[in-house]
Amino acid sequence: MSAPPRSASLRQAQWQPHVLALNAPSAYVPWLTEGGSLTARLKAHSHNFRVQCLHQRVARCLSDEAVAIGMHRPGRVWEREVLLRCDNTPAVFGHTVVPMSATASDWPLFSTLGERSLGTTLFGDPLVERGVLEFARLREGHPLAQRARTALIANGVAAPDAHILYARRCLYRRRQGTLLVTEVFLPSVLELIKTNDNKR
Repeated sequence: MSAPPRSASLRQAQWQPHVLALNAPSAYVPWLTEGGSLTARLKAHSHNFRVQCLHQRVARCLSDEAVAIGMHRPGRVWEREVLLRCDNTPAVFGHTVVPMSATASDWPLFSTLGERSLGTTLFGDPLVERGVLEFARLREGHPLAQRARTALIANGVAAPDAHILYARRCLYRRRQGTLLVTEVFLPSVLELIKTNDNKR
């Protein structure tokens, strides 16, 4: 079988079960492997944490997302995208998809989140089951890498010079519903670690 065209490979990500498969700089690893709430970790590394909701709407999911959330092929989902800001600096681009088949009883607060943290809602609900983390390197041509850069530019922030962005995702279940959260770590997140270390 011939290899996929280079343009196609840039738009796809190979999700890995272990962070070491990414060969990511060591400073990213604590962020990628955070077992608790990422929101709580970001709050601990900033004086002012804010969720900036970019949009929440019906959209078409990516092909690898369809498989993860139990769809036979890419189709319409509820999509939410945010920037997680620490002291007004975007540190993480968040992307969430929920199948259209999910009901209000499955995810009762999703439609009214606004600029509240989804992570806080998920970790505070005893009915939510968290799956395993998966990790990926997103090249410039990957849709989520492109959206992250577009969101930064639209908000007056220079897009990162890095050709690779590191991401993780996790599948959540509640009652009969599934929800897939992908978090793309922007290079600025590393500055949060350095600032924190310098205060010690």
